[in-house]
Amino acid sequence: MTQSIVQVDAFTARPFAGNPAAVCLLERPRDEEWLRNVAREMNLSETAFLLPAGGGRVGDFHLRWFTPATEVDLCGHATLAAAHVLWEEGRIAPGAEIRFQTRSGLLTAHREDDGWITLDFPAKPPSPASPAAGLLESLRLGEAKVLYTGRNDCDYLVEVDSEEAVRNLRPDMGLLETVEARGVIVTAAATGQDFPAGYDFVSRFFGPRVGVPEDPVTGSAHCCLGPYWGERLGRREMAGRQVSARGGLVRVRLAGDRVHLGGQAVTVLRGELLEG
Repeated sequence: MTQSIVQVDAFTARPFAGNPAAVCLLERPRDEEWLRNVAREMNLSETAFLLPAGGGRVGDFHLRWFTPATEVDLCGHATLAAAHVLWEEGRIAPGAEIRFQTRSGLLTAHREDDGWITLDFPAKPPSPASPAAGLLESLRLGEAKVLYTGRNDCDYLVEVDSEEAVRNLRPDMGLLETVEARGVIVTAAATGQDFPAGYDFVSRFFGPRVGVPEDPVTGSAHCCLGPYWGERLGRREMAGRQVSARGGLVRVRLAGDRVHLGGQAVTVLRGELLEG
């Protein structure tokens, strides 16, 4: 028996950029050990597992996300990848809503007229917080000035004084792994040589504690970044560029206690898992 699997580059319009995610559309429930083994085998920051929810409603799916090390509560790029696969394979009509039942509640996806996909996610604004022991040391900030530290229920957020400082970070992953959080977001206002270039702020995301030393583009981090920069800039609509080596762009629109995340995606690989 075989299981189809698709690899998608999310938050990008071109192959080999953005954040790669694997997507498994399951025909039947699978045990957790199998899900974890597949995620380890794919060795991507996340693998998404979809299962039709039943109940007679087209477009309803159970969705779970696994890193190579653990299951996570919320993942933007793998949700974007999953929606992209469902529309690309014709399983969902182009104008129809997709509804994902997840550990973070109901998440929805819509395909816009320009081909972008918009995800409806919970807002996770940060609250001011002192940095955990070893956090700032692990980031190796050098001469960069820290303007803000805070956290939400998932991650720490650190704002520094320049886009260049974010781009040049080379963290100590061993020390960063000791910080008790899913991950650490480092951000700055867009000030670099490409500005204005269609984005308002930059970020990077580090999650060695969950098996992801650096995530190329992190949709769920923008559930924190959106409310934070919305307040700082006095804006409801923004765009963020994650300035990892692969890079990617996330549109952000604030909607009360929700954040709408917009992105593009491209399929780069289709295959089959061979099961004994």
